[in-house]
Amino acid sequence: MDPDELLVLMKARRSIRAFKPDPVPEGAITKILEAARWCQSASNKQPWRFIVVEGKEVIKALGKCATYGNFIDQAPVVIAFVADSGVAPKWHVHDSSMCSHQACLMAWALGLGTCWIGSMDRDKAAALLGLGRDEVVATILPIGFPASVPKPTSRKALDDLVSYK
Repeated sequence: MDPDELLVLMKARRSIRAFKPDPVPEGAITKILEAARWCQSASNKQPWRFIVVEGKEVIKALGKCATYGNFIDQAPVVIAFVADSGVAPKWHVHDSSMCSHQACLMAWALGLGTCWIGSMDRDKAAALLGLGRDEVVATILPIGFPASVPKPTSRKALDDLVSYK
């Protein structure tokens, strides 16, 4: 793989908050989940599992769990990234969050948009999804074709972020 192409993909990815009603193509969710499951994790514990939500009522209810989730019910698919503290007590949320980012990148590579949902009532979402005692919702990713793509945002200069010792 050309590293410059990967960097272009990373720079182009946007958080999408408006989706077309078009269905996600067959196989795309599997590719996204495959990319996610290959994420690194502390001691290779892989403390995650994924719940693919396609039912509109559950998607709408998950959207209501999110503080700023009024757009989530537009997405034809939502993936819940579930972190298991019983598997990796110290790193389950970190590992599952990295895992979800890989899903975001694969979705973008497939022409699909996502938005990482950080602020939500995780207890309510966990009850809705029927999670176990040691499980927590790391995030939910609404997925679909972007209705619009936001303009690029500015980034701090690399020289302002890096120091060498």
